[in-house]
Amino acid sequence: MAREKKIDMVVLGLLSHEPLTGYDIKKEIDGAISFFWKGSFGNIYPTLKELEAQGLVARSAGKLGKAEDSGREKIAYSITEAGREALKEWLNDEKASNELRYETLLKLFFGANAGRDITLKNIEAFEQKIAADLKLLKFYKGNLEKVLDNDDHVYFYLTVSFGVETYEAYLKWCGKAKKLLKERIKR
Repeated sequence: MAREKKIDMVVLGLLSHEPLTGYDIKKEIDGAISFFWKGSFGNIYPTLKELEAQGLVARSAGKLGKAEDSGREKIAYSITEAGREALKEWLNDEKASNELRYETLLKLFFGANAGRDITLKNIEAFEQKIAADLKLLKFYKGNLEKVLDNDDHVYFYLTVSFGVETYEAYLKWCGKAKKLLKERIKR
């Protein structure tokens, strides 16, 4: 692949499991993958078109019917052998961009401009979101623990376990951050 966009690899990875429509890909990204990756319809459909032009995906045979909301034909895509090779090549590349971008931390960094109460409110909102996500991750982890005889599930489990441990650490940090702000900053 001449140019590499991570959304390409997300799409290829999802299609490596089963044929999917663009809508199905978006649902998968919004599901379990949403804890560490985001995607929009605005980049999924152009990506599918580009991957098809490159021979990395192909439209699946058979009609799926019409989409309820638009009346257009549903088109499912499958990964091709060339797509599997491109995915394997990317997986084999040791370089990885592991960027951490949390708007809450950005707001915290500049928190002196707003004061303690607003910063505490931002941390508490973050804490609530993390607690809800952690509950879901633990649910996924519990379900995956029952099916670790499937290779794909072992990889899913490892990803979810990372999420659980990371989110538990985030919650621990939230408690410490709120305590420090309350003790050291008087408004």
